[in-house]
Amino acid sequence: MLAPPPRKPARKKAAAKRSRNPQRAERVRRPAPGSLVDGQYKCPTGALAYKLYTPTGSARRRLPLLVMLHGCTQTAADFAAGTEMNRLADELGFLVLYPEQSISANMMRCWNWFRPENQRRGSGEAATIAGMTRETIARCKANPARVYIADISAGGSAAAIIAAAYPELYVAVGVHSAVAKGNTTGARAAFAATRGVAAGVDTARSRRPAPTILFQGDRDRAVHPSSAEGFVRSLTLSNPRLALDRTVHVPPGNARPYTRTIYAKGKAKPLLEAWMVHGAGHAWSGGSGRAPSTIPPDPILRAR
Repeated sequence: MLAPPPRKPARKKAAAKRSRNPQRAERVRRPAPGSLVDGQYKCPTGALAYKLYTPTGSARRRLPLLVMLHGCTQTAADFAAGTEMNRLADELGFLVLYPEQSISANMMRCWNWFRPENQRRGSGEAATIAGMTRETIARCKANPARVYIADISAGGSAAAIIAAAYPELYVAVGVHSAVAKGNTTGARAAFAATRGVAAGVDTARSRRPAPTILFQGDRDRAVHPSSAEGFVRSLTLSNPRLALDRTVHVPPGNARPYTRTIYAKGKAKPLLEAWMVHGAGHAWSGGSGRAPSTIPPDPILRAR
């Protein structure tokens, strides 16, 4: 009696299945350490291009993820170069995702944070970026408990909205030179808010915002410095009794002086840390200064 033929190992079957669908295999593969790759993300609420940076080091690490939204007139490549966030990612060990606004959605590549469909969960740009974030977590095996979003100008306003809409996804948010999440709807109201005419902050008590770090220049001509107060008002509406600690620091050398104010609930970790950079305009406080201009055409410069 002839013996039955030996069974093929399961691993070979899985490999054969992947070879029949190479696009699926490529989608779930984590990029090599030290690589900056381009990608396209599509879902029912929209489609966006992006760049994804994987830091140098072991490919087996379960890394944190930082989502970075650029400012107006910028691209993902501009923002990566100007902020030098990839270099910091190598130093500290985290993934960086750079979604990129399309010209078809906004001719100046601004995130349309002021439109109602982009200010709520499950629709518009907020849902698209949240979906892209989830796909990146799965693809790169990122640490889902350490996902952050940080941005500048229109991107900063979008970041605050997205973090509020998806509190289970983003554990903290960084905002630079932006308007606080609130009841601002429409381009005209958004422009008024950036000029300090209307803060656009809801007056009703709301859910506590995600822990936030805020940077703002007190000579910003694109987003009025008073816009920073909107983040404080949003927080105090959700937490009426907050303790604050304010320090003024003048660093040695050519760095700009700043005032840092920390808002916390008792002895708990800070809920809001606000940095007012004295003498700074509409500028990223750090980085290389190589990024192009935002609106109005003030260059993204290192705050020195």
